[in-house]
Amino acid sequence: MSVAALRATMDGDTLVETVRENRATELDRLGSEKALVASTAARLDRASVLDATLDAERRAAATFAVWAADEGNDTARAAFDRVASHEREHAERVRDLLDADAADPDGDPDPDALHAHLRDLDSTVERVAAGLVARPLVSERSLLQVVNFFVNEADERAADTVRRLRSETQALTDDGAALLDACCGDDDWDRAREAAARTVDVAYTQYEDRLTEMGVDPKPVC
Repeated sequence: MSVAALRATMDGDTLVETVRENRATELDRLGSEKALVASTAARLDRASVLDATLDAERRAAATFAVWAADEGNDTARAAFDRVASHEREHAERVRDLLDADAADPDGDPDPDALHAHLRDLDSTVERVAAGLVARPLVSERSLLQVVNFFVNEADERAADTVRRLRSETQALTDDGAALLDACCGDDDWDRAREAAARTVDVAYTQYEDRLTEMGVDPKPVC
């Protein structure tokens, strides 16, 4: 099949499945038990896990707010603004599980490698593919390990809260697929697919580097 024919068969849902298939190994490892080790620097206690989760939600809120502020496509700008509010609300729910002096959910911690990469994107198509396809695919896997942590700790309230956050994060990929259908012309799908794949790669490299610095093998033990 020619490149032109392949582009003609591409749509948002197909792109999501393509990224899932082509980055299956990276996504599986990002959803492994080592994900919490990487995100908390091996501090596997309740406060540290919640702090890491809160920071992830605050970074996401800030990234989408940055995009909404300068996005030229009206439909994408409205979506980015909506997701920024959605992520701020996620941060508030996580903060409610912490002590009263926990970090401000509206704050913006220093961007990690993933969000530094996202904030450098200025193309609508790349932002949608990276932020509303790749990032949710990564984040929902990380959140699964947070749910598992609180299940193991018999902390039902925290487990239920994060379980709902994960479900809502998973749903963002459907929004991303629909928005790509609205934004992409035939010549845009290659860039969208590459942007999503590259974003998973950035997240995986960050995960791999953090574990390697701690002397932990990022590959699963067979």
